[in-house]
Amino acid sequence: MARKLRIQYEGALYHVINRGNYRRDVFSSPGAAQAFVELLGEALPRFGWRLHAFVIMRNHFHLALETPDPNLVDGMHWLQSSYATRFNRFRQERGHLFQGRYQAILVEDFTAMGRVVDYIHLNPVRAAIVPVEQVAAFRWSSLLRFVKGPRFPGLVAAEWLAKRGGWGDTTDGWRGYLGHLAALSANSERQKEEGFEGFDRGWAIGTSGWRRALAKDHADRALHPGIEADEVRSFKAARWSDRLDSLLSEAGQTLAGAAGAPKGAGWKLTIALRLRQETGASVKWIAEQLGMGSPETVRSRLSKAKRQRAKAAPTSVIGLDRQPEKVLV
Repeated sequence: MARKLRIQYEGALYHVINRGNYRRDVFSSPGAAQAFVELLGEALPRFGWRLHAFVIMRNHFHLALETPDPNLVDGMHWLQSSYATRFNRFRQERGHLFQGRYQAILVEDFTAMGRVVDYIHLNPVRAAIVPVEQVAAFRWSSLLRFVKGPRFPGLVAAEWLAKRGGWGDTTDGWRGYLGHLAALSANSERQKEEGFEGFDRGWAIGTSGWRRALAKDHADRALHPGIEADEVRSFKAARWSDRLDSLLSEAGQTLAGAAGAPKGAGWKLTIALRLRQETGASVKWIAEQLGMGSPETVRSRLSKAKRQRAKAAPTSVIGLDRQPEKVLV
């Protein structure tokens, strides 16, 4: 089975998700859910984690985690294996309890984390388990512990709560936050705008600039064998976008300008050739970004341009230093 992308660094924020094997109900009884909560409470001081939110559903869990030390992998291994051992011992069973490896989606900052926390806290409402008026009473959620207590050490809210609505970690602040959740729950369009539909997939949640910078910093991981294909594509596309922005700037062009320029414009071909040469960006992605037509047409144009350039200057290096009008189409 393909192994998921892992990026660890000091102070990283994550949305962590995992499901029961074959979507099995691994938290169907109060005892099972309580055992996981207790282990989670043990994991926080053991690994120095800060937990910003959690929810436990019948067949999966969500965690909004912060790792002051780069130890997500060690901590999640301990948490999941400890729970699986207890679960299997109690049920007198064997085998894998969870569905492969957990998802660990990086989160940019506490502004983005606030949206993820909303998504986590509204899980029981979106699954029609409780009405939004009773979401703070859902037993297996951090929201109950934030509003009514008790909290275990390491369960924190101050940063994302302030970013989300300027609320303090007070009775009045939580009253404001519950009102916010009620309004958000009733507004599906706003949930889409907040990004709810993408919070359980991909590799990072945040602005495009941050994702590109992160991908650039960890470029070697994109070539790591065994990483799931959808994560590799997202990771590479972030690096391609970063390089495309640089090439457009060098050429004095913009994406908006590319959309209005002829599909076969010489400067587009120059940039496309550089992208292929320097990053290996896919022809399909380049065609879409630069508005160059179908991938087949772009591939043909690129091949023709390369041949003509080779004839004109066999020893030259394709680059933006060459004038766009010299690119033959």
